[in-house]
Amino acid sequence: MNTFFRERMSSAWTESSGAAAAKALFFTLALALAAPLWAGEAAPVGEDPVIEQRMVKLAEDLRCLVCQNESLAGSHAELAEDLRKEIRAQMKAGKNDKQVIDYLTTRYGDFVLYRPPFKPVTYLLWLGPLVFLGIGGTVWYLTLKKRRALKDTPVDEKQLAAAAQLLDEK
Repeated sequence: MNTFFRERMSSAWTESSGAAAAKALFFTLALALAAPLWAGEAAPVGEDPVIEQRMVKLAEDLRCLVCQNESLAGSHAELAEDLRKEIRAQMKAGKNDKQVIDYLTTRYGDFVLYRPPFKPVTYLLWLGPLVFLGIGGTVWYLTLKKRRALKDTPVDEKQLAAAAQLLDEK
């Protein structure tokens, strides 16, 4: 039985079948690498180019609620796609950009805006960096003032002898 399998295996892997396998592998690889050539340009989602342009411009100033550090225009999250559809629908209904933003901030809060308004809830957000800069500057000033106040105290002979003794012990 062992010789039966050896004969079959050796005949299966002859030079001609190896060349055929290499050709098939090369053809498959060539097709896989050529696949991007058949790709087409993405069709615009909206049917009205004016509304689509307005929506993209507005969505660039809005934050994706899922990604949080990406604009609504550049996000691929499902919620971002839904919000873009909602913006398109509101624009088709005749609402201007301010009304669309008011709708989104009413629904999701100021977090959806990349530039939140200056109001009591966002004072820390706007003024926080200045407060921390002031605290850092004060600490730096006090540290320099303290360092200048330190005088170089002369070292007397007794201290020098104690230091030399410590060094000699090691």
